[in-house]
Amino acid sequence: MAIRIPFLKLPASQPSIAREYRSRMARVLARGQFILGEEVARFEREFAKFCGAQFCVGVGNGTEALQIALRLSGIRHGSNQEVITTPLTASFTAHAIVAAGARPVFADVDPQSLLLDPAAVRARMSPRTAAIVPVHLYGACCDLQAFRSLAKRHGCALIQDAAQAHGSTFHGSPLADYSDWVAFSFYPTKNLGALGDGGALVTNRRALAEAARSYRNGGRRGGHVAQSEGINSRLDELQAGLLRVHLRHLKAWNRRREALAGHYDRQLRERLGELLGDQVRLLPRRAHGHSSNHLYVIRVADRDSLRAHLLRRGIETGIHYETPLHLQPGFRWLGYRRGDFPHAERAAREVCSLPLHPFLREAQVDAVAQAIRQFFQGR
Repeated sequence: MAIRIPFLKLPASQPSIAREYRSRMARVLARGQFILGEEVARFEREFAKFCGAQFCVGVGNGTEALQIALRLSGIRHGSNQEVITTPLTASFTAHAIVAAGARPVFADVDPQSLLLDPAAVRARMSPRTAAIVPVHLYGACCDLQAFRSLAKRHGCALIQDAAQAHGSTFHGSPLADYSDWVAFSFYPTKNLGALGDGGALVTNRRALAEAARSYRNGGRRGGHVAQSEGINSRLDELQAGLLRVHLRHLKAWNRRREALAGHYDRQLRERLGELLGDQVRLLPRRAHGHSSNHLYVIRVADRDSLRAHLLRRGIETGIHYETPLHLQPGFRWLGYRRGDFPHAERAAREVCSLPLHPFLREAQVDAVAQAIRQFFQGR
């Protein structure tokens, strides 16, 4: 009988973490303040420090983190503005652009790293370009030097989608050193996940942090009078408290992810040999960035057959992402067609995410690599 290897195990599965939850939840309940209280304030300070940034603003989710950053960067409804991003991402990246009032414009990805390609972005820029939103896909950093130069040259905003990049750095420097805004999600499956939704904006500019604090709270700055435009997007006290529990472990969890990703690299190279680069491709490790290793992704031409083979052996896998945004029905109105972004489209047919989480064992990685080898041996 196959031994089940789940794609993901959340921290809640660990008894020691569950005990910490109960202690933190009891404090929140005893305090009796559930919106924008002490837990949120402390989490914001702690997460800013973790990110190597000056300020953090907790918000309702990662989508609204991007939306707020875009609005505070000058995006306005009815202004015919455009925001360039990748089609190989979760749909929420583009939903945030639409919610802020701009039109998403897609540019293709680098065929090796699958990250947004600066040269492709440059070709898509126009006088209507108001912002660039690179996505640090799977935790790997986009070329922030190139994007910062592009944004400066064209006078547009640079906003990083770091929903999968908790702990990633670029050339050894924090992400916030390269743009005014870095947007994070705390969806439960992230490296730093809540037990529900949550998000944050990180910045090194005090004025921007204060503007975001007001915007998330209906444009209010104390009291009940809206002093400016705003929405209701507040990280609640309970989630902030639980995130503080996870944050205490995040560096160790990220180190564990890095070690397991390295073990995958070695095992797959050893067991697959000449198949690598032909039937199986590993994503490159980029020298200029340190990844959070949110996902471990390989590329396989016959992905669906491989996934079925692995599942029969109890090994769960995922796809991130199976349909690029320009081909999804929800973005049909943008007018793109199949073939517009060939690198993203090919990647979407080939990417397969293998199990990776801090509670995975090396023996399980070995079993996954061996099962992949058996798939190709049996063909």
